Amino acid sequence: MNESTDLKSSLEVTAKILIRCFILNFAVILLWFIFYLIGSSQWGYELHSKLFDITRHEFTLINYCGIAFAKLCNFIFFLFPYVAIRLVLKLKQL
Repeated sequence: MNESTDLKSSLEVTAKILIRCFILNFAVILLWFIFYLIGSSQWGYELHSKLFDITRHEFTLINYCGIAFAKLCNFIFFLFPYVAIRLVLKLKQL
């Protein structure tokens, strides 16, 4: 086995790990959104307002900003490196 084969296989394993992390993280974000929709009716807000003394507007804002931040981080840390690795592997084949 030579170095280029080792590098290619390492990059392929890294790409597989990154795409799985992206999918799992996206599932967590989707679950968060579903729990927010279900729990924001009354009991979710009541629980958090007792613990943190926040208004309903602040509760909604925190959740939406948190979901947006998690999505942004998911794209930056998992999807973009995955795409970059795939492009490098594709260029190496040419």
